[in-house]
Amino acid sequence: MAELGLCSRREADDWIAHGWVRVNGQVAEMGMQVGPGDRIEVDPAAHGLQQQRVTILLHKPVGYVSGQAEDGHTPAAALINPRTHWPGDTSRQRFSPPQLRGLAPAGRLDIDSVGLLVLTQDGRVARQLIGEDSTVDKEYLVRVQYGEVATNVQAVFPAAQLARLCHGLSLDGQPLKPARVEWQNPEQLRFVLTEGKKRQIRRMCELVGLKVVGLKRIRIGRVTLGNLPVGQWRYLAPHERF
Repeated sequence: MAELGLCSRREADDWIAHGWVRVNGQVAEMGMQVGPGDRIEVDPAAHGLQQQRVTILLHKPVGYVSGQAEDGHTPAAALINPRTHWPGDTSRQRFSPPQLRGLAPAGRLDIDSVGLLVLTQDGRVARQLIGEDSTVDKEYLVRVQYGEVATNVQAVFPAAQLARLCHGLSLDGQPLKPARVEWQNPEQLRFVLTEGKKRQIRRMCELVGLKVVGLKRIRIGRVTLGNLPVGQWRYLAPHERF
């Protein structure tokens, strides 16, 4: 069911436990083996529950961790409340406390980075963004320094090292997927990645002698940060797709 994009694995377990799934007309049981020729049917009640689940876009500030609280730092989900709901949200959805249940980040953004963070109750969204087969790209603006050079870094940074950022680096003993890296302005690079290893951009930059002094994620797939203010959030609109 997860591979077909119907739901997440956790949701599939819940649906089966509720008796909402049938295989070839028979109520499915946990652990049942299903082949390509089998017919899977899902009760409308499961889809109704899924449609109530929200996906939230947050402009994460520095100092908040993406996931669970760690080392005394506050999780970004703590910012999701009525006071921080962006007045410019056009989704017309209203906040309610049940929307916080099971709300989890779909991807990470380091404590010292800012920008677009997705939190969702929808397993389909989580799978699309962080599943093993995810192809959704993410775009970042990265302010850098090269040795003691903090202004017009582009003029002194070797073109060969920029090429290595695009393709040729390895982390944790594994080669990185090709990336798009180009100068946005003389002090800032634009990265577009299709993977998200821990502190990946900062570690990539270290390998070519660059120091990251500012990092902001501005896009995930087709969804952009836009003019969402720092520390505020909005709902993913019904017409938006990653």
